[in-house]
Amino acid sequence: MRSELIDIATGGTEVVFDLTSRCEQFVAAEAHQAQGDGLLHLFVPHATAGIAILETGAGSDTDLLAVLEELLPRDFSWRHRHGTPGHGRDHVLPALIPPYATVPVVEGRLALGTWQSICLVDTNVDNPRRQVRLSWLPG
Repeated sequence: MRSELIDIATGGTEVVFDLTSRCEQFVAAEAHQAQGDGLLHLFVPHATAGIAILETGAGSDTDLLAVLEELLPRDFSWRHRHGTPGHGRDHVLPALIPPYATVPVVEGRLALGTWQSICLVDTNVDNPRRQVRLSWLPG
């Protein structure tokens, strides 16, 4: 197994950040040495972010943030109260969007569906920088 920690600037707003091209670059380098097949595992070492696989660019990413606001409203009486108002919701997010994902790699390419992208989902406006650990598990 080989692992790499990448830094992502998410800014000060809620974001669905597309990681697919970074994942493809990582896999291309690793799969070349391992005969092409394996698994890419992603992990976010943060208590307020997750990894989702979804379509981006056609509104689904915006829809996801809207649905999260409905499910986890900032104005709820969260017990976890440090940070900006409603920050408690950010700590509940990983229960709905886990901080990890595993994607098969076949013949050196991510085995994603036509419209699937790998995304970091971050609703925590208090933390403008994130890290994602990419791990290559050869087949």
